[in-house]
Amino acid sequence: MVPMDSQDGGFRHQQVSVNGSSLHVVEAGDRQAPAFVLLHGWPESWEAWRGVMRHAVPSAYMLAIDLPGIGQSSGATTDGSKRQLAETVHALIAAQRLTDVTLVGHDVGGLVTYAYLRAYQDIQRAVIMDVVIPGVDPWEEVLRNPYIWHFAFHANPGLPEALVQGRQALYFDWFYDVLTADTSSITAEARAAYVSAYSAPTALSAGFNWYRAFTNDAEDNRRSAASGPNVTTPLLYIRGERESGDIDTYVRGFRAAGISIIEQHMIPASGHFAPEEAPLEVWQALARFAGVLQP
Repeated sequence: MVPMDSQDGGFRHQQVSVNGSSLHVVEAGDRQAPAFVLLHGWPESWEAWRGVMRHAVPSAYMLAIDLPGIGQSSGATTDGSKRQLAETVHALIAAQRLTDVTLVGHDVGGLVTYAYLRAYQDIQRAVIMDVVIPGVDPWEEVLRNPYIWHFAFHANPGLPEALVQGRQALYFDWFYDVLTADTSSITAEARAAYVSAYSAPTALSAGFNWYRAFTNDAEDNRRSAASGPNVTTPLLYIRGERESGDIDTYVRGFRAAGISIIEQHMIPASGHFAPEEAPLEVWQALARFAGVLQP
């Protein structure tokens, strides 16, 4: 483990080998405290959780990762399926010997969290943020929304890499600026970190593969809802107040898919990137859900 200097908030960085990948893992807080495992979305990296982690310490042990192939995570990137990514996260949690785990996923990380819930029953609770789940209502409605054009574009083999490589800053900035309530909440430093995290062609492909796998993800999720047992792990669904879509519709979809215990929470005045737009409010929602008391 290589600790970072105090100017980075005391975060501790290490590489953990799991399932053919070397995962970049960033820790903050005491390992004896309740554990929160944090999964980022697209086009981001572990850096998306920096503010939430700072608010959480010392009440919790926070562990954020770069998903396989992104940033400083190297090696096997999986085929983009959320089932395979969930297997990697499961192996990481086992390798770290974590207990009293709350698994938190934002955007694509939320898809991985859902796949984890379907496959494993070894965490205490889960949180999914600002995302629709393939195959779970209102999935088909979201696919028909012309403003979600990038789902189809990213799924094309090779084309998005050819057009975005070398133009990551321009392309990513469009999403940060359109999907936030306050564009300054995604800082220049964070934007530069995300460009760096996806600078390699292999990293871009790893991110676009998440979208290319959506059709198979939807089939996996429909199959598990139809034939598998209900999920009894408590789930909190969080959505930014300025995010499009009705949160009640999403919660009804989870219930219809067999999520037995679900709560919902809106983050006031936040758009899609809630962990960065409102890190304190996000942490307070996580803490209440997990029963973690503030000092």
